[in-house]
Amino acid sequence: MKDTLFILLQHLLPQHLLSRLAGHLAECRTPWIKNPFINWFRKRYNVDMSQALEPNPEAYEHFNAFFTRALKPDARPLDTKPGAILSPADGAISQLGPIEHGRIFQAKGRSYGLTTLLGGNPERAEPFINGQFATVYLSPRDYHRVHMPVRGTLRETIHVPGDLYSVNQVTAAGVDNLFARNERLVAIFDTEYGPMAMVLVGAMIVAGIETVWNGQVAPTAKRPVILDRNYEQAPITLEQGEEMGRFKLGSTVVLLFGPDAVNWQDTLGAGSAVVMGRSLGQATQAQ
Repeated sequence: MKDTLFILLQHLLPQHLLSRLAGHLAECRTPWIKNPFINWFRKRYNVDMSQALEPNPEAYEHFNAFFTRALKPDARPLDTKPGAILSPADGAISQLGPIEHGRIFQAKGRSYGLTTLLGGNPERAEPFINGQFATVYLSPRDYHRVHMPVRGTLRETIHVPGDLYSVNQVTAAGVDNLFARNERLVAIFDTEYGPMAMVLVGAMIVAGIETVWNGQVAPTAKRPVILDRNYEQAPITLEQGEEMGRFKLGSTVVLLFGPDAVNWQDTLGAGSAVVMGRSLGQATQAQ
């Protein structure tokens, strides 16, 4: 009953208005506003500041700077095994496994369309049909920068407008097509293991999604928008483990590879804790 009411409330709330208001609050630089907010959040979610480059929470200019804080250089050592597919973020596995019949498993009894997730273009989705996916959920206490699982050259970035439901386990189990209906940013990379998609999914109160090449992405169009394409003149190549984006307030990353490209670790499943830089699986071979 409690979960049903939680989902019903999200149907009724003005999701985008609340999220934009939260964004303004999160950018407030007034010390008597931002410091209590940061300290409340830190205590409420037991945020570990010992690994932060700046461990003093009140030293950050606003809440967003605190939330997207950098870590010390040695805080996230990378798995250097050849062919390792690194976790793009700290968090927990929501689901992972094969993409079957063009659909991605969300929760028991629920799945969503690959083509819809990537903005509705069948040609964009085709290389990932019968491939593999991993969905990583970032909780409020986690480090909220997103990094490259492997080295990749950017092919395309698409902003897909949508709803802003919460993305926790309750809504994943209770809201159809959750990750394919929420606002999201799709980044397609070419890698030595074939195409890779990183989908940064927005959520309730998420005040923004940023990439290192475009900054904050918040187009006002009501349809998917290709933000950039085919950097032939000035290609953007990011190394394995390099930052590619960040969430201003937390959400989810859906990672996609093509068929026969990767094998996930057998020990991983729904609820498994993951850490950025550690291996999620192994590439089968370079393509």
